[in-house]
Amino acid sequence: MNQLNEVRVFAPATVANVAVGFDILGFAFHGPGDEVVLRRSKQAGLRISIITGTGDKQLPLAAEKNTAGFAALQLFKHLGIEDGFEMEIHKKMPFGSGLGSSAASAAAGVFAANTILGSPLKKEELLPFAVTGEQIADGAYHADNVGPSLLGGILFIRDNQSLDVHSVPVPKELHAAVVYPHVEILTKDARAVLSDMVTLQQHIQQNGNLGALLVALYENDYDLLQRSLHDIIIEPQRAQLIPGFQDVKASAIDAGALGASISGAGPSVFALCRGEAQAQTIAKKMSAAFTAHGIVNNSYASAINMAGAIQL
Repeated sequence: MNQLNEVRVFAPATVANVAVGFDILGFAFHGPGDEVVLRRSKQAGLRISIITGTGDKQLPLAAEKNTAGFAALQLFKHLGIEDGFEMEIHKKMPFGSGLGSSAASAAAGVFAANTILGSPLKKEELLPFAVTGEQIADGAYHADNVGPSLLGGILFIRDNQSLDVHSVPVPKELHAAVVYPHVEILTKDARAVLSDMVTLQQHIQQNGNLGALLVALYENDYDLLQRSLHDIIIEPQRAQLIPGFQDVKASAIDAGALGASISGAGPSVFALCRGEAQAQTIAKKMSAAFTAHGIVNNSYASAINMAGAIQL
């Protein structure tokens, strides 16, 4: 293994849930994300020297309290590494956006730690450490954001606790339009509005849509994919938290989107599209719909990011 003195890595933003896969489905896309620089230090342990791009948000510099730092520390502990390291974290995506900000930090942190050591573990073997890192931020042990940010592509998680994670085929024309409105929604608040009650009919219909979506991805069936992207459980409860959501979703559907829904806990909204041109058009339409409600926003049009975390 070729150990390095310094590495710079990037982990991308993600869309979790993908309408019908609450906590068990997610994908990575190109655009925003987080960078982590890790270098060797004569000072023992892991020290975070700087965090940029946080605005007025304060993230902990103590490695054991930081998603990127904790993920790296868990890997070092697992491998018995006691060397000294200094970490820089450069946030290049917004907080509370529904785009997996804390997940990207955790993925970048553990990927940088493994890379500087000469990659003793395979990328997929880093997932438990990344998930544990993200858990520092939101208290939940789930891989629907951190999995795609680390590994790329579209991931299906059969079980979060055991991290029974599977990569799903991505049709070559599949693109995403993602719009982040400058409205803050905390994950804990987005979860607080959810009811514990699901009717038998809702269970049957949602499972049908999830199963059909997976079949559509495997079979490259865009018509089936379009029939499947309908969340009848989570979206109706969370839509009220996002100003203008119904108009934004309608603008995407009217422009030909395969489907549209809330990204993660929100407030970002995503649409799945066929082809780059359509994704660009739909991103502009969704952005305009938010603007019409007086909401400043950022929009992205992207193919599915198949690489996940990478060394720069």
